[in-house]
Amino acid sequence: MKALSLVPSALIGVVASARSMTPMAALATARLAGRATPGQLVLLDQPLFKFGALAMGVGELFGDKMKSAPDRTVFLGLLARVMSAGIAGAALAPRGRERAGAAIAVTTAVPLAYLTLAGRKRGMARIGQTRSGLIEDALVVAAGAAVVALTVGRERRWFPRAA
Repeated sequence: MKALSLVPSALIGVVASARSMTPMAALATARLAGRATPGQLVLLDQPLFKFGALAMGVGELFGDKMKSAPDRTVFLGLLARVMSAGIAGAALAPRGRERAGAAIAVTTAVPLAYLTLAGRKRGMARIGQTRSGLIEDALVVAAGAAVVALTVGRERRWFPRAA
């Protein structure tokens, strides 16, 4: 069961591979709705963090459609993924396993950033930057919301906590 308890951390790493700020925005939304995360992170309760994460998540969705938007695999893009995946992976891991959750999320996000970039470039060649970006946004935002919604809560969790 302990390995299964880290599945949400790996899945949020997949989300971070395509949109670096979506994991943080999804967590901020859950915390603003009064939901608790399995992992203990004081950062999640700071108003500046919550509202900043939401603003950055929305800004990223708009900025990604710009012709001047850099690839997600540039240094700053990868750094943002490492930070976001690490924080979100820790928050979604069972209490006491935050470091393992962060590590799993980061080791998922970074290599998959190259794979999701390749897929996006194929999509851009076929249907253009804006349309491919909107489709990717819809998929990634839905995935991020689902992972967080299925993991956080007041009482019931789909993924068991580690004993």
